[in-house]
Amino acid sequence: MADDFHRPAFFGGDEFEAFAGGEDPAKVMRAAHESAHALLARAKSSDDPAVVDRLVGYTDEHGIDALAELWARSAAHSLPGALWRIYLVRVMIRQDPEGVALLFQRGTEVLRTIDPVVAGAPSPAGPHEVTELADLILRGLFEGDFAIALERAAAFCRVEAAGASSIADDQDAASPERATELTTRALRLTTTADELAWCARMSRAGTLD
Repeated sequence: MADDFHRPAFFGGDEFEAFAGGEDPAKVMRAAHESAHALLARAKSSDDPAVVDRLVGYTDEHGIDALAELWARSAAHSLPGALWRIYLVRVMIRQDPEGVALLFQRGTEVLRTIDPVVAGAPSPAGPHEVTELADLILRGLFEGDFAIALERAAAFCRVEAAGASSIADDQDAASPERATELTTRALRLTTTADELAWCARMSRAGTLD
């Protein structure tokens, strides 16, 4: 991981952006893949639950920018790319649990799919429940079936996107700027959901690297 850790950086829930840099792209890519594999190997080879606790809570102490130095520019359909997106989703939830819970609850009300069930949050899901879900999904990457954890994260993003779109419709007349913000957020969450779902399929096929 990075030698110089930073204070936690705030990450807007509607911003899924890569961090720029001037390093050799080949070296950056190699470091991203090697570090992602090493992290998973460390978690799965240890019987100490504190190891997974530290990995789940990594960004709480060091900030999302510490991981960005390694993973932010990785391909979406890759192991480091998948890990990066899961961590971003967790940071999004922890920085605004009330807002995320509101969108998630609305999403469960308007969706006619099994995504709320796949995501695994109770209904109704308040701030505590969605925060706990974020940790459970991330923990599942390290302790359980990697593909299932990715599918849960993808389902969560789809529910959030549906909630954001629905509330955007409500706000369209009274607050068009807010409606636009929510619509943009929904589109980004949908893209992230598609990327995570694709990574889950690759994981099951043994081709996620």
